[in-house]
Amino acid sequence: MTVLLETRALTKDFGGLHAVNHVDFSLRAGEIRAIIGPNGAGKTSFVSLVCGRIAPTSGSIVFDGHDITCLPAHRRVRLGIAYTFQITSVFANLSAYDNVALAVQRTLTDGRGHGRLHAGVMEALARTGLAARADTPAGSLSYGHQRLLEVAMGLALKPRLLILDEPTQGLSDGEIAGFMALVREIAADATVLLIEHNMDVVMGLAHRITVMDAGRILAEGTPADIRADAAVQQAYLGAEPA
Repeated sequence: MTVLLETRALTKDFGGLHAVNHVDFSLRAGEIRAIIGPNGAGKTSFVSLVCGRIAPTSGSIVFDGHDITCLPAHRRVRLGIAYTFQITSVFANLSAYDNVALAVQRTLTDGRGHGRLHAGVMEALARTGLAARADTPAGSLSYGHQRLLEVAMGLALKPRLLILDEPTQGLSDGEIAGFMALVREIAADATVLLIEHNMDVVMGLAHRITVMDAGRILAEGTPADIRADAAVQQAYLGAEPA
């Protein structure tokens, strides 16, 4: 299977803190990969480096064979990297429809018209179960539905790599089940990188799991491998996340 994303000795320092510390990471195309670890492990900092929200102190990032280490975030979006934030970042005064339309517009670079825009928006809303709330102001949606709206915005970009940061936070059990089905569907066309604290979601979705602790990779493997890893049990699985 082709390697889609690779980081080499990727490092991010904030003053004297090594948030990400010489991380070598490889993600294959078509994979669902989960990143887990205690709060402060460096998970969000790592994916923020990948999507270009922050710049590395050192190291490199390669996407589909191209070095993207110095590319700004908007150029990475055009290459096919979409990221949903840990904290909701929807435009509260715009409708759900208009939030997704802003994302769809980024993909319409060949003169396609309003019909394609509308179809793209409604497809993304339908896939996330939000079609009936298309006209609802995003700020009036429940927190869980705002999370799903962010996923819809990511899907609207037609990404090759979709990065989801704590996507099930605020979702009901039924919504989580629907979300898991959606991720499996997305993985038919794209690669998914998932940061998640809900271990039922992680174990139920991920082909492979990367465990981070103190800015480094502690372990990697299948869900069965990670369940059996004593170091992981001590660092994370044996305790409730903070």
